[in-house]
Amino acid sequence: MAEERLHRRLAAILATDVVGYSRLMEVDEAGTLAALKARRREILTPLLAEHVGRLVKVMGDGLLVEFGSAVDAVKFALDLQQRTQEANASLSVDRRIVLRIGINLGDVIIEGGDLYGDGVNVAARLEGIGEPEDIIVSGSVFDQVKRKLQTGFDDLGHRSLKNIAEPVRVYRVRHSAIADRKDDETGPLPLPSKPSIAILPFTNMGGDAEQEVFTDGLTEDLITDLSRNASLFVIARHSTFAYKGKSVDIRLIARDLGVRYLLEGSARRAAGRVRINVQLVDAVSGNHLWADRFDRDLQDIFAVQDEVTAKIVEALIGRLVTQPPRNRPNSMEAYDLCVRGRALVGVSPQASREARLLLQRAITLDPDYAEAHRLLAFHLWQAWTHWAEPEVPNRLVAVAMAEKAVKLDPNDAGCHSILGHLLAYERRWPECDAEFATALEIDPNYADAWADMADFTVLSGKPAAAIEQVQKALRLNPHPPGWYYWNLGFAQYAARQYELAVVTLRNEATYRTISRRLLAASLVQLGRTDEAHQEGALFMASNPHFTISNWAASQPFRDDATRDHLIDGYRKAGLPD
Repeated sequence: MAEERLHRRLAAILATDVVGYSRLMEVDEAGTLAALKARRREILTPLLAEHVGRLVKVMGDGLLVEFGSAVDAVKFALDLQQRTQEANASLSVDRRIVLRIGINLGDVIIEGGDLYGDGVNVAARLEGIGEPEDIIVSGSVFDQVKRKLQTGFDDLGHRSLKNIAEPVRVYRVRHSAIADRKDDETGPLPLPSKPSIAILPFTNMGGDAEQEVFTDGLTEDLITDLSRNASLFVIARHSTFAYKGKSVDIRLIARDLGVRYLLEGSARRAAGRVRINVQLVDAVSGNHLWADRFDRDLQDIFAVQDEVTAKIVEALIGRLVTQPPRNRPNSMEAYDLCVRGRALVGVSPQASREARLLLQRAITLDPDYAEAHRLLAFHLWQAWTHWAEPEVPNRLVAVAMAEKAVKLDPNDAGCHSILGHLLAYERRWPECDAEFATALEIDPNYADAWADMADFTVLSGKPAAAIEQVQKALRLNPHPPGWYYWNLGFAQYAARQYELAVVTLRNEATYRTISRRLLAASLVQLGRTDEAHQEGALFMASNPHFTISNWAASQPFRDDATRDHLIDGYRKAGLPD
């Protein structure tokens, strides 16, 4: 007898279910069932007809729908989430029907009216990894719709899905329900009560790629000098450099960063001279408050920085405020080397080794250069904590370098912040606290110091205070490096705000890092054990030598309860003791 031939076709498969369905049923079984039937009758059926979808089956609170087009499937999902959100508007939060949706484009097997195969299974798994109101699509769907729909997508990378042989590229569809859900994050930032400013990356007018480092360093130094003024609100470097090389309306930049004033500029360095053009703009009115041009000997660059800073302060607060001077290098070559070393912090073991050579050369050229000492101290600390290099002598040398940096320049907030960070790992708590306090007294706009201090505040058993510190950092640095999200998620976990921690730690900027370890712990505390074990396995794949005991011994805990809470989460998530 001939083997029966399977019928296959390519289809876009959409899977959806109701978030918290069991809870809704427990609260009001009859009311929940009636509400679901009404939603299917009033929302689902008309939308299926409009987008030419076929309802394959209903599975309790879940649905499986087939479309002949990936575009139709995503349009249907967007409309379904929008209509669902509108229907929820009049309901109390605990009675709302909230959906998660997953969409995949793949080969399916047809048997009767039902569908089977990996094409269906992937859609179901995608729905399962989504947050409330998410629309999660596979890479095959994204490839079909990315140029055909006027909506954005967040690339979540490759994800390993349960019982699916190979990792799947995953994207989140941006839509109005998500925007409303994250209003606090994506809405316009309110203007601070004090004059607020962002310094945009200066344009390198020399055309020489090697001078790009100098131009970036000039911008960074102006941000550092200006942020030391307590009468101003100054956006951090990482956020302003998000606009480097981009043509964006200054009003949109100011709105995005939540500031009123912007400083733009350009620089040309050649033949021992530097030419700098700067202009200060009121982004609300569009008026130019001040502009100037400087043509000086290269050795006068730091005097120019001081002059520009002073004129900005005078223009914004109406009076000249003199700050204690920072230590300036005596060698332009040492300065160039140090600026290159700045850009290599936390990049990779190879980059760290390169930075150490650059900074050691800078110190040889200028033994009293404080910034070179503090950067070298931090690179040496990372060598033994992050890059698996010997603890001896790196640990002791790092602390000695940081202490010398503070002695060379007691007016540099960065020197105090890095020394405070290193002293925490030496369990020298009073000195650690004093150094962070001094750093923020010198530079109250120092976003990195606020975020870094939060980590040690959690370890002290004060997660609520730590959350406030990271939030302050995020306001000063709205487009931060990924480690800010790690510190925020760390504080949220310690405060037992597990749902918020999951959202934070799945932020694309931090997700595929050690954040997976804390994400696994957060998920398991929510009872989402399968997801937790998956994230734990992904973490261990990248960190095969991790053990809970070694980690706990290496962390500068001041609070035993916080340590035990973290250990509990890691063990439940399946990480090795």
